[in-house]
Amino acid sequence: MTTVEKPIIVMPADWVPGPEQGSWTYDDYTALPDDGQGYEIVNGVLVMAPAPNGPHQDAVLRFAHYLLVNVEFAGLGKVRVAPFDVELSPKDVFQPDVFVVLNAHLDRILEKKVVGAPDLVVEVASPSTALYDRVTKYEKYANAGVQEFWVANTNARTIQVLVLESGEYRSLGVYRGQQMLPSRIVPGLSVRVEQFFA
Repeated sequence: MTTVEKPIIVMPADWVPGPEQGSWTYDDYTALPDDGQGYEIVNGVLVMAPAPNGPHQDAVLRFAHYLLVNVEFAGLGKVRVAPFDVELSPKDVFQPDVFVVLNAHLDRILEKKVVGAPDLVVEVASPSTALYDRVTKYEKYANAGVQEFWVANTNARTIQVLVLESGEYRSLGVYRGQQMLPSRIVPGLSVRVEQFFA
C-alpha cells in the first residue's frame, strides 16, 4: 500500500483504490482500510483533507466543551466531534469538526454515523480548508437542511453564524471578541467568542 503524505489543501484522493471518482458511496467509503487519513465524499468524489493544526484542535475542543455544557448537559440533544460520519446522502459524507443533534432528531444518530442533517454544524476553517468549508460544505449543508452553520476562523478569531431560511443560508453576522453568538439552536448560549479561541 502506498503511503501518502497529508495534503496541504482538500483534494481528490484519486490514488485510493475503489470506484471511479464520482461514484463513491458511503458503503465504498466504509470499506476503506484505516490508513489514518481523513476522507470525506462530495458528489461521489473521495477527498482527503489536511491534518488539523494546533489552533484548529484547540478551537474544536472549546466548541465541544461549551456545546456539551449548553446542549448535552442541559438535556437538549447530543454533541459529536470529528471523526464521526455524517451521511447527508449516499454520495455526500462529511466529518464536521463539531455538530449538534437536538432531541427531536436523535433517531438520526446511529452507532457509527448520523443519517441526515445535524441541527448545528461547526467547521473550524483554516487557510487550507476555507474554500472547501465556505463553498462545498456550505452548499451541501444547506441542501441537506442543516439549520445552523458556524464557520470559525482561528486566524481572525471570528465566528460567522449562518441560519437556514427558505432553503438558503442567511448570515446573522461575523462575531468576535466579547460578542455573544445569536444561536437559534442553542438560544441560552452565553459564551463570548473569544472563549472559543486559545
